[in-house]
Amino acid sequence: MNRIDQRFSELKQQGRKALIPYITAGDPAPQYTVGFMHALVDAGADVIELGVPFSDPMADGPAIQLANIRALAAKQDLTKTLQMVREFRQDNQTTPIVLMGYFNPIHTYGVEQFLTDAVAAGVDGLEVISIDHLPTLLPRESSEAFSHDLLPSLLQLPYIQNDEHALDALQKEHAEGQGAVWARAEKLFQHH
Repeated sequence: MNRIDQRFSELKQQGRKALIPYITAGDPAPQYTVGFMHALVDAGADVIELGVPFSDPMADGPAIQLANIRALAAKQDLTKTLQMVREFRQDNQTTPIVLMGYFNPIHTYGVEQFLTDAVAAGVDGLEVISIDHLPTLLPRESSEAFSHDLLPSLLQLPYIQNDEHALDALQKEHAEGQGAVWARAEKLFQHH
């Protein structure tokens, strides 16, 4: 059983909901991130969502956008984020870590190499955002790489989608896979 399933099984037995805090890797400076991760666990975090900085975080609000700007100014990137996970894993083998970010840095890194390196670092889940133009940003071969047998332990939350029709198609396509398809609430509940 992977760490995420294990944690949620424990929470169910305890009758508790999960506390899943988010921080951006490298914000306010890279040397603090691993310490923050341990502090979150000490404060009761059940799962940590670790943001991978990206230059154009359009799906995020102002607080996360500013965190991305500060982290990028401190030269934080995907490689350094995976190193932070490795460092965290030296002292904590039980708390699940879900990386949250955009597809672009993963594509630049190389999807297959990223998946290999993420598993080796101790990443337990992915929340990869692709906005509006999923077929253009995430070609079929990349989508298949995310569900490759290489990652049996990863909980995959691969898409946040704005378009309701694309959302329906994604839900049908991923009905048999792991993870979830999320929709951005602002698009679904837009005022006219």
